[in-house]
Amino acid sequence: PLVLTSMLFCVSILLICRTCSSGTAPRITTHYTIHPRDKDPRWEGIEMERFADEADVVIVGGGPAGLSAAIRLKQLANEHEKELRVCLVEKASQIGAHTLSGACLEPSALTELFPDWKERGAPLNTPVTEDVFSILTEKHRIPVPMLPGLPMRNHGNYIVRLGNFVRWLGEQAEELGVELYPGYAASEVLFHEDGSVKGIATNDVGIAKDGSPKDIFERGMELHAKVTLFGEGCHGHLAKQLYKQFNLRENCEPQTYAIGLKELWTIDEKKWRPGRVEHSVGWPLNRNTYGGSFLYHLNEGEPLVALGFVIGLDYSNPYMSPFREFQRWKHHPFVAPTLEGGHRIAYGARALNEGGLQSIPKLTFPGGLLIGCSPGFMNVPKIKGTHTAMKSGMLAAEAIFSKITAENVDSETTGLHVPEYSDSLKSSWVWKELYSVRNIRPSFHNYFGLYGGMIYTGIFYWILRGKEPWTLKHCGLDANQLKPAKDCTPIDYPKPDGKISFDLLSSVALSGTNHEGDQPPHLTLKDDSVPVARNLGIYDGPEQRFCPAGVYEYVPLETGDGMRLQINAQNCVHCKTCDIKDPSQNINWVVPEGGGGPAYNGM
Repeated sequence: PLVLTSMLFCVSILLICRTCSSGTAPRITTHYTIHPRDKDPRWEGIEMERFADEADVVIVGGGPAGLSAAIRLKQLANEHEKELRVCLVEKASQIGAHTLSGACLEPSALTELFPDWKERGAPLNTPVTEDVFSILTEKHRIPVPMLPGLPMRNHGNYIVRLGNFVRWLGEQAEELGVELYPGYAASEVLFHEDGSVKGIATNDVGIAKDGSPKDIFERGMELHAKVTLFGEGCHGHLAKQLYKQFNLRENCEPQTYAIGLKELWTIDEKKWRPGRVEHSVGWPLNRNTYGGSFLYHLNEGEPLVALGFVIGLDYSNPYMSPFREFQRWKHHPFVAPTLEGGHRIAYGARALNEGGLQSIPKLTFPGGLLIGCSPGFMNVPKIKGTHTAMKSGMLAAEAIFSKITAENVDSETTGLHVPEYSDSLKSSWVWKELYSVRNIRPSFHNYFGLYGGMIYTGIFYWILRGKEPWTLKHCGLDANQLKPAKDCTPIDYPKPDGKISFDLLSSVALSGTNHEGDQPPHLTLKDDSVPVARNLGIYDGPEQRFCPAGVYEYVPLETGDGMRLQINAQNCVHCKTCDIKDPSQNINWVVPEGGGGPAYNGM
C-alpha cells in the first residue's frame, strides 16, 4: 500500500505541469472535460454508473422560455385529458435565482399563456407611465423625442424584477404538475445509438479541486425523454455542443453578443417617479462602441430603481472594462442626482444575444429543440427578449404535444424530430417582429457608428417599418474584434468614490455568488499555456477587464520571472462573457456543481 500511495502521489505531481510547444505552463485546468478521468489512476475503481429516469419531455433551464414551454405542455395535457410527464432542471439553487434582466416586459406572450395573469397575482406592479430617451455628452444631455412606432417606446409595457416574475411562473408550473428540479445542472447531452438526443445527465458532485474524487463523490443522474428542450439562456453550455453535433449554425451568421451590468438601488423618495423609463446612448462610450444605459423607477412598495449599462462585445480596445464604464456613467450630471443619498442593494451581470434574425441557428434536430435566448430571439432595439422567449417556448410545446400524442408517431429516429416547431415559429409574430428590426444592430457598423445607426433606424424602421428589401450582415465573431494592445490606448478610469461608483469585488459581494470551493474550476482552458503566451502577450490580458466578477487575474509566478493566470472561479456570476470574448477562444465555460453561482433576489 505504501508503494502504491507513493506512485499515485508522483503521478499527481507530474500532472501539475503540462508540456506544450512554447515550454512548460503552470497547470490551471483540472476539469474532466479537458483531462478525461479514464486516463487518471485516481479514478480507478470508482463506481461510475448513473441512475436513469424517464419522462415524456425534459426541459433544460428554468427561465421564461423553459417555464412557458412546461406550462403550455401541461395546459394542453389537461385540456385533452392526457397524461404527460414534464421534468425541468435548473442549475440555480432556486427558480429565478440566476435570472437577470433590465427589465421592461412586453406582456403579449404572458397574456396568451395566462389571460387572467392579473387575477393570478403576476408580479407586474409598475406600468410604464413615462418614456425618456437621451444622447449623452460628457456634461450634457440631448433629448430625443419618443415618436409612436419607434422600438424604444414602452407604452403598454411593465417594469418588472424578472427574477420575481420567473419565480411566479415556476409556481404556476408546479400547480399544473410540472416537476421542477432546481439545483441540478445539466452537464451532458445523451444520445441514442442512431445519433438522436436521448436526454441529459446532471453533473457529478464531490470532485476535489485537483480533479480527484472525494469520499462523498456522487454520480449525476440521467433524464431520458422523447423530446428534450434546451432553454439554457444566452450562450448555453449544452447548446454549444449541439451546434457542432448537428451543424446547426451552417446556414446562419455568427451570433453576436453584449454584456449587461445591473444594480438595484433604494433612493430618496422625493426623487422617485414610479413608472418612469430612461434610456441613453453616447457618453462614456465613443461613437464606434455600441451600447447604452437604462434607469427604471419601480413601484415595489419602496423607492427602488433598477439601472444598468449594456455594451456590445464587438468592441475593439482590449483596455475597455465594461464594469468601469458602467461605474463612470453613473457620475453623469443627468444620472448622479437620482442616486445621491441612495443605497445600492444588488449587483449582477449577464451576456445577451444581439445577432437577431441573421444569427438564429437551425432550431430542431432529432430528439430536441432550442428555445428562448439560447438560439437568440432578442429584439435588440427594444432591448427585450422575454416576450419572444416565452412565445418560442409556447410554440415548441404545441408542436411537441401534437407529435407526442399522435396515434401513429412517424419518426425516423428514436428521439422525436419536430421540425413543425420551426415552421410555426416562422409564421408567428415573433419572426415578423425580428424581421422588421433585423438591420438595426448591424447598421451601426459604419464610419459614423452610433449616429449612422440612429439615422438608419429613423429612416428604414420608423418610415419604412423595416420592410427594406436587403439584409445587412454582422462583422463576425466578437472574439475576433479586439485589436492588439500595442495599437490601442489604455483607458484612464476614475477611482470609485464608494457612494455612487464602486470597486468590483464589493459589487460581486452583492450578487450573493457562492460555489463549493473544493471543486475543479468550471472556467476551463483548452490549453493552459495560451493565456500568458497570447492573451497577455498580445492583448495585455483583456479577460481581467471584460469579466464583470474579477474571476481572471494575472499574478507573478511563485518562482522565477513571468506571470501566470489565476482563475477565481468562486466569483463567477455565470454571465458567459469570457467564453464569448476571449480573443483566443480558449475558455470553455462548463457548469459547476448544481446550486452554485449568483443568488439574485429579484434581479
